[in-house]
Amino acid sequence: MGTSLSQSTNTKDIPEFSRIPIRSGDYTGPTSGMAPHLMQANLVILPRTDATSFHDFCMINPKPCPLLAVSAPGEPRFPTLGADIDLRSDLPGYKVWQGGKPSEQVADITKFWRDDLIAFALGCSFGFEAALIEAGIELPHFSQGRNVAMFETTLPLASVGPFKGSMVVSMRYVPRDRVEDVYSICGAFPQCHGEPVHIGDPDEIGIFDLNAPDYGDPPLGDGIPVFWACGVTPQSALRTAKLDFAITHEPGKMLICDVPATFSDILNAPL
Repeated sequence: MGTSLSQSTNTKDIPEFSRIPIRSGDYTGPTSGMAPHLMQANLVILPRTDATSFHDFCMINPKPCPLLAVSAPGEPRFPTLGADIDLRSDLPGYKVWQGGKPSEQVADITKFWRDDLIAFALGCSFGFEAALIEAGIELPHFSQGRNVAMFETTLPLASVGPFKGSMVVSMRYVPRDRVEDVYSICGAFPQCHGEPVHIGDPDEIGIFDLNAPDYGDPPLGDGIPVFWACGVTPQSALRTAKLDFAITHEPGKMLICDVPATFSDILNAPL
């Protein structure tokens, strides 16, 4: 299987262009820069018995968990995000969780699918990256086909049932004189985590080595470190919840949707 695919703002915003090589297993890399003007989504799949608590967890933690869609039980689809989506095969990588720990990393979850599973789509910061680049703010990971850097933090989450813990953030270097522009641009994308949650000293949020991310690749570039809430946060919460079974995406390997990244009307999807 390969992990190289042209990733640029010239990539056609046709979801099938990206989903077909992912579904076939020909592409297994990060999705930053693919279909750059379309929504990308984090994925959490849980048994029906845990779904209500997780839904409520997202609703009271909207910054890291902007809820875009919830599937019907046993249905591996999000009709509001794309007519042809198959959640069992349309992401480049998945984690299967047992007892709060990843037990397998796979490229297809068809054999794990069950009639009692409910899937949740959460917004992703990849959705605003094209807007930053078009404003002249360079993002080296985007242009080089790398994964964004993601870190565990000490920023607390509101707890619901077994779901609790601290926020995960993504990080990008931004020129100091463009930070205000970043806030303005990203603020228009609440469905993609919106404005940053922290700028500057990473020690203040419990990050002590920017070259050793907990997920993704070490950050490239120059400027001031800027941190956004990240949809990998539920994976941190799953470690503490210790559920018998769950499935998530691999960090940075997202579901590419049919709807534009600017589409915010789908926020706060009902269960």
